[in-house]
Amino acid sequence: MKLDKFFQNDSFASSTSRGLISGVIGGLAGTVVKSLVEEFLPVRKIEHKSAQIKIVDDLSTKITGSPISVENEGLAEQLVNIPIGASVGAAYGYGKKDKDDYNITDGIILGASTWFSTHETSLPLMGLEPKPTDVPLKMQFNELLAHVLFGITTEVVRSAVNEKLKKDRGVRIYSES
Repeated sequence: MKLDKFFQNDSFASSTSRGLISGVIGGLAGTVVKSLVEEFLPVRKIEHKSAQIKIVDDLSTKITGSPISVENEGLAEQLVNIPIGASVGAAYGYGKKDKDDYNITDGIILGASTWFSTHETSLPLMGLEPKPTDVPLKMQFNELLAHVLFGITTEVVRSAVNEKLKKDRGVRIYSES
């Protein structure tokens, strides 16, 4: 069976595969956009380390006996962001596996709910970020904006990849059956 025929099929396996693949790719693209936005808009005070750096520092200290170097903080942060973005994208893609149409509202909801469930609740509760009341409103808005753009990008890319997989556009991989 040709892979393109598999993706065109409306079976559970086909729509699930399309949803997961398009969601992962969308989540990765969304992560890139979010990271770029955070390069230009401050999301935390300079003296505060991100939750990602705190997690990697703790892990590095347990494994090597020392925290990560300042030079490697950017890389370490992305080593946490990339799998999280891909995972959120995969879950989102799975949830939209039967909804092929692009919907910007869904992307906005994804980004806002991701921001709320992390920066406004779970990360402060775990002691990885300050309480929301201790974060300046401008920085909270910047963080929310970065997450909303993550969600919108995830939705735009998910929809485009899903559409490409569903339509026969030259995918020619054959199996041995």
